[in-house]
Amino acid sequence: MIPPTAMTPNTASRVVAARARVAWRAMLSWLTVAVVAGGAVPALAVAVVPVTSPGGITAWLVEDHSVPIISLRLLFRGGTAIDPPGREGLAALTANLLDEGAAEYDSQAFQTLLSDNSITLSFSSGPDNFGGTLRTLVKKRDLAFDLLRLSIIQPRFDQEPTERVRGQVQNVISRSANDPDQIAGRVFFRTVLPNHPYGRPSRGTAESVTAITRDDMRQFVADRFARDNLVLAIVGDITAAELAPLLDKTFGALPANSKPFNVIEAAPKDTGEVIVAEWDVPQSTVLFGQKGLKRSDPDFYSAYVLNYILGGSGFTARLYQEVREARGLAYSVYSYLSTYEHAGLVLGSAGTANGRVAETIEVVRQQWAKMRDGEVGQAELDDAKAGLTGSFAIQFETTNSVANTLVSMQTDNLGIDYIDRRNAYIEAVTLADIKRVAKRLLNPESLVFVIVGKPEGVTATRTQTGG
Repeated sequence: MIPPTAMTPNTASRVVAARARVAWRAMLSWLTVAVVAGGAVPALAVAVVPVTSPGGITAWLVEDHSVPIISLRLLFRGGTAIDPPGREGLAALTANLLDEGAAEYDSQAFQTLLSDNSITLSFSSGPDNFGGTLRTLVKKRDLAFDLLRLSIIQPRFDQEPTERVRGQVQNVISRSANDPDQIAGRVFFRTVLPNHPYGRPSRGTAESVTAITRDDMRQFVADRFARDNLVLAIVGDITAAELAPLLDKTFGALPANSKPFNVIEAAPKDTGEVIVAEWDVPQSTVLFGQKGLKRSDPDFYSAYVLNYILGGSGFTARLYQEVREARGLAYSVYSYLSTYEHAGLVLGSAGTANGRVAETIEVVRQQWAKMRDGEVGQAELDDAKAGLTGSFAIQFETTNSVANTLVSMQTDNLGIDYIDRRNAYIEAVTLADIKRVAKRLLNPESLVFVIVGKPEGVTATRTQTGG
């Protein structure tokens, strides 16, 4: 999902931004002092243990007995990228229907059980994986895990909820046709990843969603939901001894093996295009990017720190300082690494008045070029390391966020002790690494810009109406 583009700043938003900037710089200053005085910020005290059930199902567990809550995060490998042609949106529609009835419970009965017992159960789909989240009070643990079991093993896909949810998805698709951010995303990914599943709309089109049948969803569940394809993380008020038999009870009835699938490696197109999707709005949405690297790339941490300096650190980032602070061209501008299993991108976004789009693009290219040419100093690198190591703890504020991190650690093959090692990877990045990786990744001439609006003074390589 493309983050919303901020509106043109007004007086109130300038005050908010100034206060936030002061707070951020104060925190960064404190972190820098901490690093200088005592070395790296200490590793977080999160004890991750593998739990294997009698039936051989493994989950990663973090015990937290401070509150009587349990959070579970699961993934089945294979997401929207393997939706069949003409059935784009299959994974997404399936995710929206798994909590709409299972086994003997129709949609209303299932939802009532969740609501009356304060159980949160939801599912989602991404390009590479299909996920689920469960959150429950300890006293409702057995019921919550049983409802999860039923939802993935005996989903109903009844006619009424299927058509109701299908209609809701189609309404979202219809609204997205008039959303500048969504238009920019569709045009960009079609351009940069043509003829690849990552370039398709993940929720599908009105036509493809209409074509999806209940049997299609049943087949998706049969193909994907299996024990060999399952990644699990549990965080909260439960012990390993309690969890082990619960894993078999919840997931033991899944098939042993999932259906194999293959997604080809993507080759993002660094065409240097400037595409204008004409839209009658006073402010243009600008999405830009080029080929990046995958999470498994040996240069990932150097690229991560590099992007933090360039556009990922909020108010202190170069793009923000040069585009927003120095010139007032846009209220919001940023960049980030977007990593998939079979592709990597460096992306960025800005929102600016139509009359200032051309200048915004030029400044972005200038900053891209300066980083590529090695114009970065040790002080910037030290500040970036302090910010990245100090903010790592934010990922562990809730049981849900810890569970999400544990699942990512497994799917990215980071190792069960990654939390203890992560900050050392950041600290190991040198100035020479930053300059080398910047030269490898950043090429302002190859940046693809998609502009949705009525930009003035922009020389477009291609113009179209809408998305």
